[in-house]
Amino acid sequence: MCLSRPISRFVLRVSAAGLLAGMVHAQTASPALTSEETWQSLDQLAPQPQDDTPNITSSPSLTLKPSNLLESKPSGSAQRKSLTYLRAQSLDGRSDLDVQLEGEVEIRRGSLLIRADRIDYYQPDDRARATGQVYINRSGNRYLGSLLDMQLDAMDGYLLDPVFFFLRGNGEGRAAKLQFINDKKAVATQARFTTCKRKPGPNWMPDWFMKAEQISFDQDANLGVATHGSLVFQGVPILYAPTLRFPLNNERQSGFLPPTFSVNNLGGVEMSLPYYWNIAPNRDLTTTTTPMTQRGVFFSNEFRYLERKEPQIPFKGIARFDLMPVDNLRGTSRWGLSYQHTGLPNASYPVALNLNINQVSDNHYWQDFTTNTADPLVQRSLNNTASLGWASGRLSTTVAVSKWQTLQGTDASTAIAPSYDRLPQINVNYLRQDWGGFDWAVNSELTHFTVDRAFYCAFYPSSAYCYQPNGSRLVVNNQLSRPFITSYGYITPKLLLNARQYQYEKAYYGTFQQNTVGSDAASVVVPSYSVDTGAVFERPVSVLGLNWSQTLEPRAFYVKTAYRNQSDLPNFDSGANDYNFASVFTENTFSGQDRISDSHTLTLGATSRFINPDTGAEAARFGIAQRYRLSDQNVQLTPTTQALQSGNSDILAGASLNITPRLSLDTLVDYSDQYKRLERQSMGARYNPSSYRVINAAYRYQRESSEVVDMSWQWPLNDLWRDLGLDRQQGQGLGEGRLYSIGRFNYSLLEKRLVESMLGVEYDGGCWVSRFALQRTQLTLNTATTSLMFQLEFNDFSRLGFGNMNAARDNISRYQNLREPFRFAPSPFAQYD
Repeated sequence: MCLSRPISRFVLRVSAAGLLAGMVHAQTASPALTSEETWQSLDQLAPQPQDDTPNITSSPSLTLKPSNLLESKPSGSAQRKSLTYLRAQSLDGRSDLDVQLEGEVEIRRGSLLIRADRIDYYQPDDRARATGQVYINRSGNRYLGSLLDMQLDAMDGYLLDPVFFFLRGNGEGRAAKLQFINDKKAVATQARFTTCKRKPGPNWMPDWFMKAEQISFDQDANLGVATHGSLVFQGVPILYAPTLRFPLNNERQSGFLPPTFSVNNLGGVEMSLPYYWNIAPNRDLTTTTTPMTQRGVFFSNEFRYLERKEPQIPFKGIARFDLMPVDNLRGTSRWGLSYQHTGLPNASYPVALNLNINQVSDNHYWQDFTTNTADPLVQRSLNNTASLGWASGRLSTTVAVSKWQTLQGTDASTAIAPSYDRLPQINVNYLRQDWGGFDWAVNSELTHFTVDRAFYCAFYPSSAYCYQPNGSRLVVNNQLSRPFITSYGYITPKLLLNARQYQYEKAYYGTFQQNTVGSDAASVVVPSYSVDTGAVFERPVSVLGLNWSQTLEPRAFYVKTAYRNQSDLPNFDSGANDYNFASVFTENTFSGQDRISDSHTLTLGATSRFINPDTGAEAARFGIAQRYRLSDQNVQLTPTTQALQSGNSDILAGASLNITPRLSLDTLVDYSDQYKRLERQSMGARYNPSSYRVINAAYRYQRESSEVVDMSWQWPLNDLWRDLGLDRQQGQGLGEGRLYSIGRFNYSLLEKRLVESMLGVEYDGGCWVSRFALQRTQLTLNTATTSLMFQLEFNDFSRLGFGNMNAARDNISRYQNLREPFRFAPSPFAQYD
């Protein structure tokens, strides 16, 4: 099992302070090759044999046999036992000693092919000396030069004036000399290396290349090491290092990664220099040092592991620790800890261990470290949970402890109510299906709730939250249902029984006024039953000249729950369910366990779908539902909330249209039948005609709460002048020389301000990609962060730049990176001669 990380391609061994000085030194330390030299094509210069030339082999009586197996990597012994095939226009030599071949010479042995104008072969040493236009192909790696001296089996020797191409990673280069150590290792002197694809023409020069006094290549270790190397882009050296390490393909390598830079209004100019340690194929560690001009030095450490105790049983985790010894912004040290783990500690015992730990040093952490908005440590409520789970047959149990760290503000406007800690929470569940046609489930939970509410209640002392005690709660839910299912519909009656027992702590804030009996314990039992029924009707229809299969799926859901006064009970975890197509067909209008609504309701709804009869694809879906309260609902979240009167609830209506495979629309409407007005509305559209072309638009409205317009896109600007490009495979862009616009705007119509925004451009240079964007995020009414992002990505090699490298992917739905690594090793037969 291997970890996967989209890391930068080359590895630096150079101090941060030496980068700028190294760029200047690169002018004097560069190899002797000049920028005027051209890179000759292997395909153009490699000699090609003629079909009518004589063929001489070391075993004329050999009979070729067909084989169903084509081995791409023959073993060492098989390689040594391979026969040698010779082809030439003339041959001369001494038996068992040497041979001279001239005129379009070809030597083939196993995966090794050598072509040249002349080859002198000395049999006792297995050494060949080739002159003229020398061409070598070894397992798909190709080399071209003027003179070769090499021991064939060991592949030990040298090639002068080489041009070379590596199959894995698509690397290409040239040098003054290439010293072969073996078939996997070589050292190039006065060398250049690039992954740019060759263009036609004798004067072609790559847009970027690495030049160095010496470059060592190790195919087994997947490693290249450049000595006194500099990275040249568009003829300008942009980075220098005395020693520079880089992987030869997309596999991970230990070492320093290229630095990234960031500019924002909190830290000023920031430079992050990561060190990546590839501990094992399934473990790694990344340590990043980030000096900030306005704040100090920030250290981040991330450790990842991925194990398998048994097949299909993962054991994985990620641990991160951040530290800033002195933060000039706050005048103190700052730290953050995050650890997530899941898996089985021991494969012999079916006990699952899950950990989710998140802790920070202070209440301002979420405001001051917002570079990565996906970071769990920038949330205001940080969850810390540890759980053990066990299952055997129909029975399952879980034991968990959960504690929250709430990052409070400094005044009433920024104070938030802390969530209750659960110390501990024990769940025992039993499920038996198809028990004589019945389904029976018992779910039980024992939880002790506690919270420190002093800070919040200092600002809101009259809140009901401040008057309820800490305590323990035992819940037992019983469900017994009997589904009746046919090909055209179903009906499912269900009986439910909810029983709760509370035990309060003696000490708590204020007086628990709702506990009228003044007891330290309370209990309640709520019975309920429901009937869920539905049917499916189908007919063929023709719409706009197209044939469809249309369904009509009516549904009725009846609930009767007895009234039990729960106003004298605490509310640890209950809240109002969001009113949508999923919650409207449930027995309880509340989430959590502390409130069970006294429902006497009938919910009616219907769904109609249009399905392509040939492919089964759904082109459209329409739905409508409404709940009818047959009696008042008296149970509410707080004692002061008015009861819901009998009558009709809001009408829910929604539609989802896949007008074409490229265009989709979604809408949901919540209409108040009582007040004759819209309460909520959401509309969304996505236009995705091809790769790298997507526009997302959404409008969300909730009365007296929010009204937001959100729009994001990725689109090639070349479309404006009808340069549509070629839709190639994913991760390869639409072609060289194209400019793309990327952006997102999230605007609050209620507050009349941008909540989130990003605007930038991408350019595909063929063998390199550049991005530039400006991003702004509103944190509070008076606080926002603004940052710049610039990236320069060299295909299959490295990435340089500053800012959040994942900003575009985080902000734009269905964003596609212009370059994605090719995850499958190419076959050596792709370059077979």
